[in-house]
Amino acid sequence: MRNRGGTPKYAVTEPAADVFFVEGPASNWMILRRGDTFTLIDGGYPGDLPLVLESIRDTGLDPADAAAVLLTHAHVDHAGTAGYFAAAYGQQVLCRGPELPFLLGRDREQVAVAQILLRVWQPSALHWAWHAFAAGGAGRVAVPTAAAWRDDAELAALPGSPMAVPTPGHTPGHTAFYLPAANAVITGDALVTGHALSRRRGPQMLDAMFHTDGDGARRSLGQLGKLEAALLLPGHGPAVRVGVRDAVGTVRSGAGVRKRRIVAPGIIGGGAEPVYGRTAADRADG
Repeated sequence: MRNRGGTPKYAVTEPAADVFFVEGPASNWMILRRGDTFTLIDGGYPGDLPLVLESIRDTGLDPADAAAVLLTHAHVDHAGTAGYFAAAYGQQVLCRGPELPFLLGRDREQVAVAQILLRVWQPSALHWAWHAFAAGGAGRVAVPTAAAWRDDAELAALPGSPMAVPTPGHTPGHTAFYLPAANAVITGDALVTGHALSRRRGPQMLDAMFHTDGDGARRSLGQLGKLEAALLLPGHGPAVRVGVRDAVGTVRSGAGVRKRRIVAPGIIGGGAEPVYGRTAADRADG
């Protein structure tokens, strides 16, 4: 875990070759490396920009060398730094077609932090809201040069060769990304493993108030359940080595997930397998 002023800010791990998972202060982003270039998927709040840039450098890459920035959706806690990459480096920022009006700033589809606080009153909610406000969560995403990707071939040519899996519901154009070579899926907010407003750990859906279409979000679990992936890389919460089909089954069954102590993943260069989603006892058992 990297620190500034003694406060944990983010952790970078490599759960699969050239796939870097960055667990940020309030949301996660992914770096898919190919040689000296990379694909950035999501990018935290606007105020997380120094952390995003530093995490890219942690992997031995230069932020100016991104092939593209892909977004699971245009909420400010995932798309907040995309405009910087477009303006500073002229890099393409891409999303699925239905999400484009929100990414361009023509429309806004996101629950307000103040609205959440009216419904949830607990210390974790206050801490989350403080970070959200401080990191620019009250602002509007606007990337004037953003575009929708043309087809699967355009994505396949990018580092990591991500495959788009439409998962509408959280937002109209929400998209997960399947990484066949890594046997992993980046789920964004369609399927998470934790959140500051949740008392649970493990595969789960965000609270219904976060979704544009709750029924659609539940239906989209079926799309994820078709994948053979065994590594879940969520937009919130730690990465977990679990069959995504099993994770979807757990959520659909409504089975409770007791709160567990999660071992913090090791930083880059540790050599050992990341221990996402495994307790200390699990790790000792090997």
